[in-house]
Amino acid sequence: MNETNVVDSAVELGGAVAQVAAELSPWALFLQADIVVKVVMLVLVLASLFCWAIIFDKSFRLRAVTRQAEEFEKAFWSGGSLDELYDRLGERVSHPMALIFVAAMKEWRRFVSRGGQVADSIRLEGLQRRVAHAMEVTTTRELEGLEKYVGFLATVGSTAPFVGLFGTVWGIMNSFASIAQSKDTSLAVVAPGIAEALFATAIGLIAAIPAVVAYNKLSADLDRFSQRLEGFSTEFRALLSRQLEERAS
Repeated sequence: MNETNVVDSAVELGGAVAQVAAELSPWALFLQADIVVKVVMLVLVLASLFCWAIIFDKSFRLRAVTRQAEEFEKAFWSGGSLDELYDRLGERVSHPMALIFVAAMKEWRRFVSRGGQVADSIRLEGLQRRVAHAMEVTTTRELEGLEKYVGFLATVGSTAPFVGLFGTVWGIMNSFASIAQSKDTSLAVVAPGIAEALFATAIGLIAAIPAVVAYNKLSADLDRFSQRLEGFSTEFRALLSRQLEERAS
C-alpha cells in the first residue's frame, strides 16, 4: 500500500469517526429518537428545569427569611416595649417570625380595646387561647408557603429514573425491530438506536440526582426553621403570660 492510499484511508476513517460522533451527539440522538422517546426526553428536561427553578427560589427564600428572623430577634430581645415594636412594624412585615408576632399582638390589642381586664381569669384564658391559635395558624400558613413545590423535587427524584428507563426500554425495542427488518447486526446499525435509548436514562438521572440532593437539603433547612418559629412562639407566649401576671398583681 503506497503513501497516498494510507492518507486516503486515514481521511476516510477520520470522516467516519466524525460522522459517528455527530450522529451520537445529544441533539442528534434526540432528533433520531422515536416519538415516544422524544416525549419522555422532553418531559424529563422540563421537569429538570422546573426543579432547578424551585431549588434557586427556595434557597434564596430560606436564606432571606433566616436573615430577617435574626434581625427581628435582635429587635425583639433588645428590651424595648412590645407595643412600640408592634407599632414600628405595622403592616409592612413580610417574613414569618414577624408575622407571628404581629398576629399575637393583634389579639392582645383587640382584647385591650374591648376593655378586657387582666384580673378576669376567664377572659385571660380566652385571650391566651386566641393568641396561641393565631400564632399556630400563622406559623402553619407561612411554613406551607415555604414548603410549596418542595415535594415536587421528591417526586422527580423518585420517578425520573423510571421514566427515563421506560424511554430506554421503548427505544431498545424499536432498535431490535429495526435489526430484525434490516437483518444487520453490525455496530454501525445497532449503536445509534441503543445510544438514543440510553440517552433517555441519562436524562432521567440528570433530573433525579440534583432533585434528591436538593430535597434533602431544603427539607433539613425547613425543619430547622420550623423549630425556630415554634421556639419563638413558645418563648413569646411565656413572655406574654409573665407580663399579664405582672399587670394582674
